[in-house]
Amino acid sequence: MKVATPTRPPRDIIGPLLALAFAVLTVLTVLVSAGAPRATAAAPEATGVSAIAEALRESPVYVDPAASGRLSQADAHALRQQIEDADKPLFIAVLPADYPTANLFTDLRTATGVTGLYAIRLGDRFDARADSSVLSRTAVQNLVTSVRGESDVKTQLTDFTDRALANMGGSAPGSWNSSGGGDGVSSTALIAVGVVLVAGGAGAYTLVRRNRRRHAEEQRAALDRLRVVVDEDITAFGEELDRLDFHPAEAGADDTMRADYERGLDAYEQAKSSMAAATRPEDVRAVTQALEDGRFSLAQLAARREGKPLPERRPPCFFDPRHGPSVADATWTPPGGATREVPVCAADATRLADGRDPVIREVDSDYGRRPYWEAGPAYGPWAGGYFGGGILPGLLVGTMLGSMMATPSYAADYGTGYGDFGGGYQGGDVSGGDFDPGDFGGGFGGGGGDFGGGGGGDFGGGF
Repeated sequence: MKVATPTRPPRDIIGPLLALAFAVLTVLTVLVSAGAPRATAAAPEATGVSAIAEALRESPVYVDPAASGRLSQADAHALRQQIEDADKPLFIAVLPADYPTANLFTDLRTATGVTGLYAIRLGDRFDARADSSVLSRTAVQNLVTSVRGESDVKTQLTDFTDRALANMGGSAPGSWNSSGGGDGVSSTALIAVGVVLVAGGAGAYTLVRRNRRRHAEEQRAALDRLRVVVDEDITAFGEELDRLDFHPAEAGADDTMRADYERGLDAYEQAKSSMAAATRPEDVRAVTQALEDGRFSLAQLAARREGKPLPERRPPCFFDPRHGPSVADATWTPPGGATREVPVCAADATRLADGRDPVIREVDSDYGRRPYWEAGPAYGPWAGGYFGGGILPGLLVGTMLGSMMATPSYAADYGTGYGDFGGGYQGGDVSGGDFDPGDFGGGFGGGGGDFGGGGGGDFGGGF
């Protein structure tokens, strides 16, 4: 049965129009309140969390007066400019060493009320927390660990900012774009601005409809390209089932073996039916997830038949998921990229140990056959089904696919976020106190993403 492509909900049109109306109100509010200066630091006597939050709503970098000797105004300005130019919700605070740490991240996130990534340099200590919709907990932990040994404040914050902006999602809060001016604005100017913005409504409606058509065409093209790769994966798994040559009634077969085999067959059928029903690139994630589950079931069955220990549940081989579950992590450096550890199958582990190249999965791209991580954004959902659970960011950092997936536009186009492949990135939006406190829990210095509850204000771990 052919599955009809679902129409997008009316909110795709209403949303931009509401945004336009909000923009009108925002501009009018800014013009009315023109003259209020932007803040990067509160007055010396106002160093409470509320004062810090107020400053961060106006600018991404806050330097406490008592810590002004740690980061110069010029360096703070450079960081602020870099973050604003990137349009990402990254908040940085430099505080004195004796600043109270009890519930610091949670209280600051609550007071600021903006979804984002929050980093704090407190004396010689550094830590960060983020809303999971902006950056996964694993990614936050990895980023903090990568800069924790740097003692120079400027170097540490610059390195953290560079790496965070390349991997996080979301967009900067609109309050950063406000600017001061004279002492007032005439009513004529207010009316003129309002008329100009509202007059753009008809044009915005037309633009939205045109973009919807373009977006649908791009998604169809991406799915067609993915379909070739996924069909190869399904065929390869079917061949594995045939080579296994298992018969439920064979001598020595028991119920656990038959259950493993049944799960493998179910995964094969699920992958085929899910691919047949796919209408968008993000639908492919369910297909590759089913294939990965099926391969693990076959690995368990093979171990039982041979009387070997059951395999550990590990991600598939990074270089080609068709190689099956990985058996170890190996150090690998992509051309022009940073060294990282990737899960590998036994054959590729041997090749790397011998100084040879691994057998890499290549797919079609606009530039010919390329490794899947250099072939374009459509392969994100495909990789997400294989490498879910938060490990993908570390594997893809510095690659074309990793860079694309770390942008809000990718989430809008392909419907998945970076790392957990949920509903896409948010960030920069005002949520007030409505956020997951687990994302900001734990003691300061607890591992930069070690989000286990408790810890309160202790400076556990990491320092």
